[in-house]
Amino acid sequence: MTFLPRKTSTLLFALGIGIASAAAAQDASELGKNLTPMGAEKAGNADGSIPAWDGGLTKAPAGFTPGGYYPDPYADDKPLFTIAPADVDKYKDHLTPGQLAMFKKYADYRMIVYPTHRSAAFPKANYQETMVNAASGRAKLVSGGDGLTGTNGGVAFPIPKSGNEAIWNLFTRYRGESYITNNTQVSVTRTGDYTPVRFEYKIDYSYGSLKKKVSERSENLLFYFLQTITAPARLAGSVLLVHEPLDQVKEQRSAWTYNPGQRRVRQAPNVSYDNPGTAADGLRTNDDFALFNGATDRYNWTLVGKKEIYIPYNSYKLTSDAFKLKDLVKPGHLNPDALRYELHRVWVIDAKLKPGTSHIYARRTIYLDEDSWAPVLVDKYDGRGELWRFSEGHSIELYDVPFLYSTIEVHHDLQSARYVALNLANDDKEVYVPAKLSASDFTPSSLRDLGTR
Repeated sequence: MTFLPRKTSTLLFALGIGIASAAAAQDASELGKNLTPMGAEKAGNADGSIPAWDGGLTKAPAGFTPGGYYPDPYADDKPLFTIAPADVDKYKDHLTPGQLAMFKKYADYRMIVYPTHRSAAFPKANYQETMVNAASGRAKLVSGGDGLTGTNGGVAFPIPKSGNEAIWNLFTRYRGESYITNNTQVSVTRTGDYTPVRFEYKIDYSYGSLKKKVSERSENLLFYFLQTITAPARLAGSVLLVHEPLDQVKEQRSAWTYNPGQRRVRQAPNVSYDNPGTAADGLRTNDDFALFNGATDRYNWTLVGKKEIYIPYNSYKLTSDAFKLKDLVKPGHLNPDALRYELHRVWVIDAKLKPGTSHIYARRTIYLDEDSWAPVLVDKYDGRGELWRFSEGHSIELYDVPFLYSTIEVHHDLQSARYVALNLANDDKEVYVPAKLSASDFTPSSLRDLGTR
């Protein structure tokens, strides 16, 4: 792995597990100067293939209507080149083991690489809270690094010094307010067959909300999540409710399900860790959702460093009706013509299973976009140390909010040659619909009414 050089004063990583130390105030002074307010390097790279960050994308292009598809501001970009199995060695220094495995597995796999746009941007108030976290050091890890206290807004550790701090940035990045979205999930067989499963998601964020007063943000709550299956008929009416805490060692995730056949609401303590995800044919775990979520306590987390990687980014074409579902979903992987890759700097975090704990993944390597702290790629290994699964998170900048929104996620099983793709909006005409939601919309007593068919 090749690491990027940094000046000593802003060195945030080192080879292996050593992290350079510096006074918090000195590090915080770099935010908004040499570093972006999120802690990313503001400058581009040496050869200019990664440009400098100039504030991100905050202006909607013509034709944008809130609630619908987001017009592509980079629609006129021409591809720089295409990576194919025959020439993958030329680009391997900018690819992860999971990406390399995809080229080896599928002869028709391609990555179309476009010019890099550092489009990630967030509300000014979120930047301010992030900078306060850095300057004051108020955000503290508790429960052995598996919980967070001291802050309820902003990226917790924009200048991370450990793997635990970096993974908490994934959780505490700004992800909007309250919203509703309808989308489709497909679990694809080796031959390309699938049955679409349609979902409605309702999400209300407590941590980091800019519409709730600080005093209204719950002390140990990240968000409320409500998932309802609307099709096919055999699954329709099934509901999952989650109350997601910050410190899941101190307070376990609360979850409830409603089964329309039984007409009963039940607590669901197994909606966590490596238990199977909803209607995914066993192709993803619960903590695979959003590439990683939930408790961190079963892994030792190491901040490895930064690397320049070709990652899915500015995926406006994919998150639109440019491709119908039948044209997008192919055997082995999504249609490469719908996907966009750019060269970006990513934080590399390596998670290894703690002795005495259990999980089907003995190791995960998670790659976080430096401009947003969003997870973009994950390599997952089995108990033998063999690469087993590979996940991609495609994203777009919601320029009207603004924040970098993770849209379609794809989880590949390299052993079975199957995959599951989530949050497909291609036939749904809906991406992110702001809504007025509150705690009263996320109570177990409401599930039966939601699940009525």
